[in-house]
Amino acid sequence: MISFLSLGLVGIVAIALPITFSTPAVGALQVRVSPTNPKLGDTIAVAIEQQPGTTGSTPTIKLQDKTYPAFEIAPNRFRAMLPTTPLEQPGVRRFQVIAGDQVRNMAVKVGNRSFPIQRINLPPGKSGISATQYELDRVAAFKKLVTPQKYWNGAFARPNKGRISAIYGVRRYYNGKFAKDYYHRGVDYAGGVGSPVVAPASGRVALVGTVSQGFRIHGNIVGIDHGQGVTSAFLHLSRIDVKEGDMVKPGQVIGAVGATGAVTGPHLHWGLYVHGEAVDPVPWREQGFN
Repeated sequence: MISFLSLGLVGIVAIALPITFSTPAVGALQVRVSPTNPKLGDTIAVAIEQQPGTTGSTPTIKLQDKTYPAFEIAPNRFRAMLPTTPLEQPGVRRFQVIAGDQVRNMAVKVGNRSFPIQRINLPPGKSGISATQYELDRVAAFKKLVTPQKYWNGAFARPNKGRISAIYGVRRYYNGKFAKDYYHRGVDYAGGVGSPVVAPASGRVALVGTVSQGFRIHGNIVGIDHGQGVTSAFLHLSRIDVKEGDMVKPGQVIGAVGATGAVTGPHLHWGLYVHGEAVDPVPWREQGFN
């Protein structure tokens, strides 16, 4: 869990603007943002429309020192996905939408959110485990994927039927010591060992790692690239049923719940990432981003 729980302070976004397109001067970019009242941990969708006949390039979003790509979703219409995390401060931010020589300056607001605190006692032999360099490198490369194609469609499904034992954003003490700059980067499902883990959405299997290869923290892991900077990681598996390069569909079994890696007991950890930052999977399951 630790490297997928690795730090990633991103100064990103939110929006307090209407969901309908704004009406700037003729020829200007039109922009809408959803949700209308985002909070820390939410994914922000920025929809951009260029006037028909307008000559321009594919838009990008510039926020502080980061640039996020937009992808075409219909003729003259584009969308960028921006992550927010519990490590940010709530409040107003400003970003630019840029398409060729057209620029729109936007003001955005991210609301505050309270995250619970959890105390974890790792058993002997688990608390001193550290990730291997190979593990860290593979995970880092996976999180950087930004595939232009969008594989998913609609809301994401639940990856396991077990009860949720830890929600997104939880702050933690490990063996009595507060984990500074840490938050739980996913949702844990307390499924029994061997219970199926399914793909929550379509995508390409871009990472398969095992304990025998050096995945000491994550344990046996499967990573799915859903496209356009959106990825899912499934940790601590007892069994892996896919290989890198496989295309998977929603509900397809990709492995089974286990207790491999740095864990206190059997469970599935599902982490959902947008441009490398762990976001709350719940809105992706309940509302989705088409």
